[in-house]
Amino acid sequence: MTESSISSAGLDPRRRRVLFRSWHRGMREMDIIYGKFADAEVANLSDAELDDYETLMDLPDRDVLMFVTGEAETPAHYDTPVFRKMKQFHTHSGPIFG
Repeated sequence: MTESSISSAGLDPRRRRVLFRSWHRGMREMDIIYGKFADAEVANLSDAELDDYETLMDLPDRDVLMFVTGEAETPAHYDTPVFRKMKQFHTHSGPIFG
């Protein structure tokens, strides 16, 4: 199983939970999408951004995967700055899971 590449030791309890949840989605693709983003950004997200991120994590994994890959249009109420930041984080010229 893929695991976080950062230590949660310096994070507050909420960010530790978010980091753990990001890497334990139940769907490997979503572990990578959420997990790598959380490794890079969780320590820097504001409380409001964490609220938005946790809202995204409450959605079914398949829905978020379709939003990130462009397979489905992202509903306006989920198309937040945090979602766009996460989507941009995974945008590159190669495969998303490479």
